[in-house]
Amino acid sequence: MIPRGQTAVSEAAQEIDKLMGLHPKGFDLSLDRITRLLDVLGNPHRKLPPVIHVAGTNGKGSVTAFCRALLEAGGYSAHVHTSPHLVNWHERYRIGVKGGRGQLVDDAVFAEAVRRVADANAGQHITVFEILTAVTFILFSEHPADAAIIEVGLGGRFDATNVISDPAVSVIMPISLDHQPYLGDRVELIAAEKAGIMKPGFPVVIGHQEYDAALDVLMSTAERLHCPSAVFGQDFMAHEEYGRLVYQDEFGLADLPLPRLPGRHQYANAAAAIRAVKAAGFTVTETMMEKAMSSVEWPGRLQRLSEGRLLSHAPAGAEIWIDGGHNPGAGEVIAEAMANFEERQSRPLFLIIGMINTKDPVGYFKAFAGLVEKVFCVPIRGSEAMIDPVILSNAAYDAGLVAEPMSTVGDALEAIKAVADPEALPPRILVGGSLYLVGDVLADNGTPPK
Repeated sequence: MIPRGQTAVSEAAQEIDKLMGLHPKGFDLSLDRITRLLDVLGNPHRKLPPVIHVAGTNGKGSVTAFCRALLEAGGYSAHVHTSPHLVNWHERYRIGVKGGRGQLVDDAVFAEAVRRVADANAGQHITVFEILTAVTFILFSEHPADAAIIEVGLGGRFDATNVISDPAVSVIMPISLDHQPYLGDRVELIAAEKAGIMKPGFPVVIGHQEYDAALDVLMSTAERLHCPSAVFGQDFMAHEEYGRLVYQDEFGLADLPLPRLPGRHQYANAAAAIRAVKAAGFTVTETMMEKAMSSVEWPGRLQRLSEGRLLSHAPAGAEIWIDGGHNPGAGEVIAEAMANFEERQSRPLFLIIGMINTKDPVGYFKAFAGLVEKVFCVPIRGSEAMIDPVILSNAAYDAGLVAEPMSTVGDALEAIKAVADPEALPPRILVGGSLYLVGDVLADNGTPPK
């Protein structure tokens, strides 16, 4: 069996597929197994370049992308670890290139690292995510780079990446409710888990926080651990002015182009990245910031599909956007972005949504009340945890939206084509609710991340 979303049977995919059959899926939050395994491997996590360690409910992928863009704009090489992948496992590991753009890991190198880690584990109880995290440390310790940007998988305190004891900087992005069975059902409990990546005496950057309860936990933890901290809205900030991004911190002010990533929420994400890269000890010039705002990329997050096979199923001239945000907090920022698009160009908005059963669909859908013509709910291919499209349609209905279940994204696009008003502007279509669904769309469209 090929792992979900994999478009071709690569050598590394085959090795990971073997592990998927041997070890439990999902999460089992603990540091004991990964610590034991890393010890057998010679503790590669202690041989990394300066680490920017990123946690948060929303925005951690975007701030990771901005950090990478900033460093590469300055000629630095930056390894990048993210999860989950959208189409190919290789997306989780970008190897830094001095003076250039980091490249997804070579398949043979990746496969060999997976084999080495699996052999070192010797069949002992472990999760696949922990093995793949050990692969991160193997790859990033054995390829020279100026920095390593490592995104937390789930939570923080007991996430497998949290064996890093001396980060150049820890970054905590916006916190809201998600993964409640693992992290708690109140934002302050979730904040405490995310704050677990802070290490005594090492710098911390706290991104924009919607909830005061979360911010209080993060600030008090940083104070208790004597971490030099920078807090969005207090020590650094960013806002739009005359179509430009104005960034300010204690070091000065910069007048920058708006980020290439759409949505006002990206202003705060860009600001957190700038402050984080500075806190990690790198010189950040205004030229670097300008270049980064124009070059940053983050597939599957408010990404517009401008080419590919699926476009033929949509109405002519339609805008198709994809975004893997899947919790109420993500729904709010995505809906705000769609509303801002609407201010500039009025188009009817349709949603094509698939979700898994650990999420809050009603909370997600409520953010779109009053914006959406209709929601089409679809299954997520190969997912045992998907919400049945009929049940998901009922959740959309409970949030005040008109909804209908469909069999595939292509069918939903054809349904939108059938109801689109030829006298009006072509519709705007958002496909999302799950990174897994977005990965399937990118694979089916023939436009995987590179």
